[in-house]
Amino acid sequence: QVQLVESGGGLVQPGGSLRLSCAASGFTFSSYALKWYRQAPGKERELVAVIDSSGSTYYADAVRGRFTISRDNAKNTLYLQMNTLKPEDTAVYYCMIPRSRSWGQGTQVTVSS
Repeated sequence: QVQLVESGGGLVQPGGSLRLSCAASGFTFSSYALKWYRQAPGKERELVAVIDSSGSTYYADAVRGRFTISRDNAKNTLYLQMNTLKPEDTAVYYCMIPRSRSWGQGTQVTVSS
C-alpha cells in the first residue's frame, strides 16, 4: 500500500523559511515522479512543484526562485524547501504521486506576522 506522510508545516513570519518533508512507502520511490500541491481556503488546488525520476524539476511561476523541490531516494523522502515566504503561500501543502494518484494528508503552512 502506498503511504505518504507530510511534515514540517507551521507558522512562520513573512520572509522566513520552512522545509516540508514527505515520507513515502509502499512503492518503488526512485522510479516515480513526485509533486507538491497546495490549497488555500476558498481557492483551487494549485500545483507547486514537480520532480521526476531523473531529478528534473518544474516550478509554478508563483514559487519559482523561492522554493526548491528535491528528493532523497535512499530515504524515500520528498522535500520542499520554502524560502522568502509570503502571506500568499499560506495553504495546506500536499505531496502527490501522479502515476498512482496518491495523496498525503497535508501539512498546514501559515505565513503571518
